[in-house]
Amino acid sequence: MVSLAVYACFPEHSRGRRLPEESPERRNEFQRDRDRIIHCQAFRRLEYKTQVFINHEGDLFRTRLTHSIEVAQIARSLARNLQVHEDLVEAISLAHDLGHTPFGHAGQEELNACMRELVPQAGGFEHNLQSLRIVDTLEERYAAFDGLNLCFETREGILKHCNLRHAHLLGDVGERFLLRQQPSLEAQLTNLADEIAYNNHDIDDGLRSKLITVEQLCEVPIFFQHFVAARQMYPAVSQKRLVAETIRTMINTFVQDLTLTTQQNLDMARPGSVDELRQAGKMAAFSMEMRVEADHLKKFLRENLYRHPQVLRMMSKARRIIRELFVAYLDDPRLLTAEHRRDNPQAQARAIADYIAGMTDRYAIREHQQLFHM
Repeated sequence: MVSLAVYACFPEHSRGRRLPEESPERRNEFQRDRDRIIHCQAFRRLEYKTQVFINHEGDLFRTRLTHSIEVAQIARSLARNLQVHEDLVEAISLAHDLGHTPFGHAGQEELNACMRELVPQAGGFEHNLQSLRIVDTLEERYAAFDGLNLCFETREGILKHCNLRHAHLLGDVGERFLLRQQPSLEAQLTNLADEIAYNNHDIDDGLRSKLITVEQLCEVPIFFQHFVAARQMYPAVSQKRLVAETIRTMINTFVQDLTLTTQQNLDMARPGSVDELRQAGKMAAFSMEMRVEADHLKKFLRENLYRHPQVLRMMSKARRIIRELFVAYLDDPRLLTAEHRRDNPQAQARAIADYIAGMTDRYAIREHQQLFHM
């Protein structure tokens, strides 16, 4: 095993779990977290939750599950390059989207709008906080505790952002937002691995769906550069293989730039421990040039794929499904099973949000059909 840097998170020095447990045998604390995440119900549901395209639109498009696996692969490579803990970045990667609603960001935005408009005192909805809520409270796998009782370091990495009002309510994992500190390097790297993964696999899915074209993508400098290089090296292969080669080398370029820039930041700051690293400011970063390239690519995908009329039509339907389910349950909680009913409006709204957020795409569609299309 590669020796770890002094600023890495060491499982034997973890800040612990919410409820103390005996240390696991033959695996470390972060491996135990990863295993608990993989075996939980919310993780299995990711297979049927939208990344960009609704789950039933095609068998080969990414889902939240395949996205999470791709993030974990990239994050482990980064962790290995920078001598921090691979098991921790894997656990954070696999858990980071557990709180996502059905229908991707459109579902999240609509559920948040419903909560804020109809029950404003309930506090809205944010998938990042929902991921933490799942691992802390909602999962029901263990006799001794609610949730998964994960290590502080894993929970810290799951909570990528948080406003100060919520931070005050979250105890130890909310503290860094109040102190304006950074999370561990493992958490910072996972966050950027997420960006690398979705930028590049959304290109692949966008081309596969025929909603964007290679000709359009060649307007993006970093794609054009890698596509031309691939075509020069492999002039006889099909465009399908050229695109795959282009995406592969783009991912490598992002990973290499992130590794080099982060190492330079670490060499300048010289943190002597993970706590010193948290106070030193953001360490994980792309170079200024690569940040510009990544932002250009994100802008292209936003304007040409995420806002494509076909995607927007499906997202409009998804928003209507989320809103109509929320309103129906709020107006008549008897439509819910007993486990989702509560005694006051605020708690009832939160329970409804938990229920809807936990739905897969196809379950939400089926539930909507049963309620409104008899």
